[in-house]
Amino acid sequence: MLLMLALGMLLGAILGLTGAGGGILAIPALMAAQGWSLPQAAPVALLAVVAGAALGAYEGWRRRLVRYRAALLMAISGVPFTALGARLAQQLPSAWLAGLFALAMLTVATRTWRAAHPEAILSQKPRQTLCRLNPDTGRLRWNVLSAAALAGVGAFTGLLTGLLGVGGGFVIVPALRRLSDLGMQAIIATSLLVIALVGSGGVVSALWHGARPPLPLSAGFVLAAMAGMLLGRRLSRRLSPQQLLRGFALLVAAIGVAMLWRAVAITL
Repeated sequence: MLLMLALGMLLGAILGLTGAGGGILAIPALMAAQGWSLPQAAPVALLAVVAGAALGAYEGWRRRLVRYRAALLMAISGVPFTALGARLAQQLPSAWLAGLFALAMLTVATRTWRAAHPEAILSQKPRQTLCRLNPDTGRLRWNVLSAAALAGVGAFTGLLTGLLGVGGGFVIVPALRRLSDLGMQAIIATSLLVIALVGSGGVVSALWHGARPPLPLSAGFVLAAMAGMLLGRRLSRRLSPQQLLRGFALLVAAIGVAMLWRAVAITL
């Protein structure tokens, strides 16, 4: 139980700091710590991620950081493509897909790390983005292109979620940085709401199909993840955007390397 509590705290803290790193970290951690199979670990991990993300999204909502219309559009757009991704996963070699996605993650990590360098930030010119904030209202300005771009992000996230069992924040956070002029705190809060919405459907589906996680261990893990989320969100307020970007880059790089190593091992 102590190990489960520690893992839950770590998971929640990482999720709160970066807006990503949920199930992809929780599932292997639970499998290693408890000796569970993937079907046993996945529902518990998803439940903890959803609970932590929902709590973080609520905290961001109170601080008026969440762009709920954008989050809803991405979540609604992603659901149909999750089923499509699951079908494709049954037909395509999973090792090759995981390897390609790992390379994409390493590319994102490299670009994010470079973008966090002080010289890069100082020399960066104001760029035109599809999703811009209205300075008078603090809300995103909507048009056909911005709505299509966010729907595309949601669809791609859903496809990767169904295809590889990953996605979520690792897609949403860099995409919102690229497409919008939102601050890092608002991007993380919005990403958490999308994760909570999409993940809730996954939890319901798992329970509907007969998943019965062990209650004492699961409850402890979920509560610890929620406590870790609060800690992570509090720490994130004290960190600069550069530090958050570098933390996100390191996390994505570490998981990308692990996924690439596993893909190569399976292939060989």
